[in-house]
Amino acid sequence: MLSLFSGGESDEIDSELPFAVMMFTTLAASGVTLYESWKKMRNARLLPRIQKDAEDMVRQVEVLGYDPLTVMHKKAEKTTSKLYRDFLAGFVSSVRSGGNIVSFLKSKLRSILEVQSAAATRSIEKLGTLVEAYAVMLIVTLCTYILYVVISSSSIFEVMHAGAVRTSAPSPLVYVLIFVIMPSISFLFMVVAEKARKSTFISLRSVYRKAIVPALGALAFFILVSFVPQLQFITETVGLPAIVTLCLIVASVPPTIAYHKVAVVNFAAEESMPSFLRDVTEARKIGLSPEKSIIHASKRHGYGRFSGLLELVRSQIEWGVALKKIFANIRKKIQSWPVLVHFFILIETIEVGGGSSNALEILAEYSEKNKDIETNKRSMLRPYIILAFIWSVLIALTTTIVALTIYVLAQISLPGMAKASFDVMEQQITLFSIGIILQTWMSGFFIGKINEGTFAAGFKYSAMLAATAYVSLVMSRHFLAGLYTLASAVPA
Repeated sequence: MLSLFSGGESDEIDSELPFAVMMFTTLAASGVTLYESWKKMRNARLLPRIQKDAEDMVRQVEVLGYDPLTVMHKKAEKTTSKLYRDFLAGFVSSVRSGGNIVSFLKSKLRSILEVQSAAATRSIEKLGTLVEAYAVMLIVTLCTYILYVVISSSSIFEVMHAGAVRTSAPSPLVYVLIFVIMPSISFLFMVVAEKARKSTFISLRSVYRKAIVPALGALAFFILVSFVPQLQFITETVGLPAIVTLCLIVASVPPTIAYHKVAVVNFAAEESMPSFLRDVTEARKIGLSPEKSIIHASKRHGYGRFSGLLELVRSQIEWGVALKKIFANIRKKIQSWPVLVHFFILIETIEVGGGSSNALEILAEYSEKNKDIETNKRSMLRPYIILAFIWSVLIALTTTIVALTIYVLAQISLPGMAKASFDVMEQQITLFSIGIILQTWMSGFFIGKINEGTFAAGFKYSAMLAATAYVSLVMSRHFLAGLYTLASAVPA
């Protein structure tokens, strides 16, 4: 399964290459030479793999005295990325043959974009396979839970028929199964998802930090109500599964709010950036200067939350702030990698060549196509969210209905059964309920990664799935209570 999504250096280069080729193309369209374009790439910190090659290129040319084309040819022979190799070799061949560099770069950019679009479609199919495999794992989990409940209950009945009293607690194996094996399998799937789906956000450490304090507080509360005798009445009143659900939700809410604030702004920027670049391009075509084109484009309504950032950009340009300083300010407010790269290319194009309409047209066209690819990917992955809620309900309802049915039938058929044996069955039902809630909570992070590309998005799904699982447990209790007209059903 891991080999299905393996990549490494080649994947890093391929993810950065479309933006690098776009920058090469816009710089060439503005009249910048090949070697000067590579020198500009040294400032592209948003493209670390290409930046590293650019620094090596300049070092070999200026220190060792090699020709830039010779260095590019050597890099084409060494790279593990087929796309990068074809680009470098084609670039060298086009320059040596005296061809039109801008025309070659446009053609190569178009070709890379088509490859990227096809790769995005294939990645969706792979992610779909991964989600299906995860669903199968959960079904196996469900079958394992049910099998253990049946076997355990059968052993209790056999002991009672023999006239003995069963007073032992649930087997240690069930604790290992619920709290070690199943979470470990989920974690393995998350590792694979991390390799298969990359986030467009640069850093979300602030979101994860928001989870530390509430998580520690929830853990402390759970330990207190579980082991402090004076607080055991809380557990007896609401039930341990309800407390676990509450603790998981409390730990998830603060990072959920923090992520929502970040996601709303950045997704709005990703949605509106192509339209903004198109407006800048059209304004440039009618003869406005690059700076005035940006000012003109930023006045347009309809950018949503992105308008606030554009107003800041416009005011800074009107006050005479340098474009690079403006970009530094943008980086403090935006964490979307594609948006920042597009801003970086726009500013570099304006500074080195005045931002010709031809160069800006290339940038706008690519940005629009890149947005279409990402929008299509997200729309095709969104149905898997519904699947997550379906499996959460299925696991909770099926497992607890089987366990509670056995428990109720035992009450009906064996009214003289020892209370100690019933206590064991109650402990098992409670234990499986906690395991189900924990498993569905963890699956929320998996779905968040699949759908939005980051585990930070999983906090909101985890909270909702844990609540859904608990509600399903409560429903199963009331369903059996009504079915067998029992007043004393086991608390969920």
